[in-house]
Formats: sequence, structure tokens, C-alpha cells
Amino acid sequence: MTSGQPLRFGIKLTQDAPVATFRQVWRTADEAAFDHVWVMDHLASLGADDDRPIFDAWAMQAAMAVATSRVRIGCMVSGNSYRHPVMLAKLATTVDHLSGGRLELGVGAGWNEHEHTMYGLDLGTVRERMDRLEESLQILTSLWTRPRTTFDGAHYRLADAVAEPKPVQRPHPPIWVGGSGPRRTLRLVARYADAWNDTSSTPEQVAELGEVLERHCADVGRDPAQIRRTVQLRLREHGLGDLPGLVGRYAAAGVSEFVVVLSSGESALRELDDVAAALPTLRAAA
Repeated sequence: MTSGQPLRFGIKLTQDAPVATFRQVWRTADEAAFDHVWVMDHLASLGADDDRPIFDAWAMQAAMAVATSRVRIGCMVSGNSYRHPVMLAKLATTVDHLSGGRLELGVGAGWNEHEHTMYGLDLGTVRERMDRLEESLQILTSLWTRPRTTFDGAHYRLADAVAEPKPVQRPHPPIWVGGSGPRRTLRLVARYADAWNDTSSTPEQVAELGEVLERHCADVGRDPAQIRRTVQLRLREHGLGDLPGLVGRYAAAGVSEFVVVLSSGESALRELDDVAAALPTLRAAA
């Protein structure tokens, strides 16, 4: 146990890999001791070359739902700027049913300016993105928990909207909010999220941000122990041998869940086997 939450490890494959490689990652995650398995939500590949293969995140999660039986599944994270929250709620409910209640819903405000320019999508300012995300979180939770939803926001409007069926998980699938902004993002985590995911902060920074999160929780009347603290560890940035030490440092900072991100391309399956073999060591390090 770390910070009162169960210790969990996940695996994530993002882009530049054929479907067969994704299926192998899902199979290994389901059969090995991983707790969750993840994809990424982008319309074009990230990095210097934007034309590498990348699949739709929600179609992939639906496939993951029927290709696995034990491991929990999710997208780290679904970009709010890509979909109307009603569509996101329906997609998430569908995947939750297909998986028998194993969905973890990751969501973020959206950030990739290149993608939005390429496809003519409205990215907006940081403030506008965060405002839209907050409205979306309100709409999602309402659609999942109430018979009908009426919402009159600055960005979204619903009139007596129905959302059936409800998710398998009650009151709804766990919501992961990704990001590390101390003023807006962490306040949204405190108010709406079941898990906070940090993608780039050091263990020391996570500890400091955790204190900010606790202050936001006090402001909104939330017990911070209810919120799972999670990080992503990218193998293109950290060698496998570095992970036990990193896991220990993050655990000391209050992190209870770790998502190991495989490299893209041909090395993904080799890394997958290595991480699966190292899982007992990583668990012991935390």
C-alpha cells in the first residue's frame, strides 16, 4: 500500500506499431501481473514525423475490452478537444459494458497545436481549454448518474438529455485527469477525479504538487486519500534498470500507480517482455 491506495502497475503502447503488436501487449497485460493496459489519444503521431501509424483510441479500447478478460483498460488520456462530452460519455459507457466494468477513463484538456491546426479543430487558449474540460467533467458525471441532464454552460448546452444505458461501474468509471497545472488542473482533480496522472514531473515535483492538490481538496471539501496519484514512466527516457529506483522515489512522494510506456516501433515487444519479467522487482521497490 502507498498513501492508502493499492499499488498498481500498467503498461502502455502508443503509436508506430501494427495491430498485431498492440494485441500482444494486451494479451501479455491480461496474462501477466499488470493491473491495467493503456493506449494514447491522438489523430496524428507525435514527434518529428507526424505520418507514422496511429490508431483511434476509442476503437482500440473497444477491441481491448473484448480481447482481454482481467486487466483494466484505458486511454491516457482522451483529449477533450477532440469530442463533444456527450459522445465521450457514450463511448466510455459502451467500452465499460464491453469490458464488463473494467474501464478507467483518462481525460485531459488537449494540447497539440499542430494537430488542431492540421485538422481545423478549435484548440483555444489554455483558459478556454480548461473551462471546456471542467464543463465536460460536469456533463459526464451527470449523464452517468442522473436520468436526464440539462446543462447551460459557456461551451456546451444540453436540454433534458437522456443517456442510457448507464455504465456498469457505479456511480461511473474511475476518472483520471492528466496534467500538472497547480491552479486549474489540480483543482479539477480535487473536485472531479478519482486519479491524478502526472506525465513529466520529478518525484520531488510530484511531492510538491501533491501538497497543492491537498490544499485544493481542503477547499472543495474532498478527502485527498480518495484520489489515486499516478505517473507515467517512459522507457525512451529511462532505462529498465533505472525504474526500481524511480518507482521507490515516486512511491515515497505518494504515488501508488505506475504506467510504463513502451517505446514505439520494433523494440516494443522486447521491452514488453523485459518489463513483465521485472514486475516483481518494481513492486518490491515501491
